[in-house]
This record gives sequence, structure tokens and C-alpha cells, in this order.
Amino acid sequence: MFDLPSIASTQLWVISIAVLLALLAVDFVLTRRPHDVAMREAVGWSLFYLALPGAFGVLIWQLYGRAPAMEFYTGYVVEKSLSVDNLFVFMLLLAAFAVPPELAQRVLLYGIAGALVLRAVFIAAGAVVLQSGTWAFLLFGGILLLTAVKVFREAMRSEEYQVHIDDMRSVRLMRRLMPVTNHYEGGRLTVLQNGRRALTPLALVVVAVFMTDIVFAVDSVPAVYGVTEDPYLVFATNAFALLGLRALYFVLHNVLDRLRHLNYGLAVILAFIGVKLVLHWAHGIWSGVPDIPTEASLAVIGATLAIVTATSLYADRRERVVTRS
Repeated sequence: MFDLPSIASTQLWVISIAVLLALLAVDFVLTRRPHDVAMREAVGWSLFYLALPGAFGVLIWQLYGRAPAMEFYTGYVVEKSLSVDNLFVFMLLLAAFAVPPELAQRVLLYGIAGALVLRAVFIAAGAVVLQSGTWAFLLFGGILLLTAVKVFREAMRSEEYQVHIDDMRSVRLMRRLMPVTNHYEGGRLTVLQNGRRALTPLALVVVAVFMTDIVFAVDSVPAVYGVTEDPYLVFATNAFALLGLRALYFVLHNVLDRLRHLNYGLAVILAFIGVKLVLHWAHGIWSGVPDIPTEASLAVIGATLAIVTATSLYADRRERVVTRS
């Protein structure tokens, strides 16, 4: 067994969680009145939630030094890139459930809150596993390599990924437990119908989003542990990446389908971090095995995202030209 390094004191944990809850409370207040989110509003909040981790990284640099700050920035880039794929699935779920535009941000907020709880559980579990021995790095590396292969195979398929509501186990279970109304009832999850409590379609889509969060947590937590072993930094990167998803969804809603090569990039990133974890485990056994530094990881991840974004936009523009001709 070994102790995981951490920059966080109990006071820092308390302050961070308090700030996180305050930001979530602000989001809930903003979404209390259902409305269709304008692009100006979405861009403003997206810039705010991009500035927050930037400022936080500077604070970490000033208080604790360059190394933890670089680990935070690298982990944040990893989590943010994975969260964009998460957004794509959210978009498919909202379309499949025919969620009214004015309710979309409330669904996303419920999903983000649930994701934060799940990530906290997975992060704590990951820390326990890592404390049991260095073999955990090999385990996490193997998980990421298998996930990378799965993501790459899905990206190679020509057919478009679709969501079929009736095939979702969570939806079938909810329908067995309680009746479901035929229409949305504003932002309410349940209503009284003929003297009996019934679920609204909004409750079904929230559960579906929550179940999707579980799948993404299995991938993202080992990925960020491949960047830093500090549970606090792992939590911070996840929190900052998830907080801005609601606003980012409305900014990227019309361009997410144009990022056709994103999954290839995510497969490369997951495979790279998986190899990094395996090498880190081997380095602990034999010092002659190279240990990939954080700066190199950030460079590889950044370059991969830049390349797949550029190739996606080029392929989309080329297809548009061919279609027009």
C-alpha cells in the first residue's frame, strides 16, 4: 500500500465543495423558469465556465507550484474532450424523448448534478484502489486500452448511432413502477393523474441521462487518474469540466454532428493515457522504463484534439461542396 499525494487540506475540500454547490444553486435558479436558451446567453456562460478553470489553475500554480497546476490543466483538457462526446449522447437522448427546447437546460442540469455525484463516488473508489498497490495503474491502463478499442470500432462503423427509447432498460423499469403521462408538464417530474402519482416524460429522460452518466464515469475517472494521482485534482478537473456542459450544449448543438472524427481522437487519447498508466506501473518495478511527463501528455492530447477538429471541419466542408455540385 502507498499514500496518494494530495495538495488539498480539509479546508480546501470544504471551500471547493461549497463553491461547487453555490454554482449549481445558481444554475438551478437560472433554469427555474423554463425558456429557450439564446446563443448570446449560452456563449456568455460558456466563456464564464472556461475562465473559471483557467483562473483556478493559476491559483494552484501560485499556491502549490507548477507541477500540480500542469496536472490540473492536462486533466481538465482530457475531461472536457470526453465531455463533448457526452454532450453528443445527451443531444441524441433529448431528440429521442422529444424534449421541448425550453426544458432542455433543466434536463442537462439534472444530468450534470447526477454526474457530479457519480464522479465523486468513482473518484473515491479509484483512490481506494490506488492505495491498495501500484497494480491499480495496470488495471486502469487496461480499462482505458479496452475502451479505446471499443471507441475506435464504433467510430469505424458507417451507420449512425441512434437511441431507441423502448429498448432502454431504465425506461422500461420506470414504466413498470409507475404510470407515465403522455405529455410534458412543464419542469415537473411527477404529477397527480386520476388521483394517482404519475411520472412525466421529463422524469424518464432524466433517468436515461443519469444512466448514461454511469457509463461515462467508468471511462473518465481512470483517464484523469492517468494524469494525476491527486484525488482532489481529479475531482476538480471533473467538476470544472461538467459545470460548463449545460451552456456548452447550446453553443455546440448545431455543430456537434460536424465533429465526425472526434471519436477517433478520443480513442487515441484514451489509448495514450492507457499506455502512460502501464508505463507508470512498469516504471515502479524497473526505473529503466520511461515515465511520460505531464507536459508531454498535454502536448499529445492538445495536438490530437486540434488534428481531429481540423480534419472534421475539412471533411464536412468537402462534403458540402460535393453535395452542392
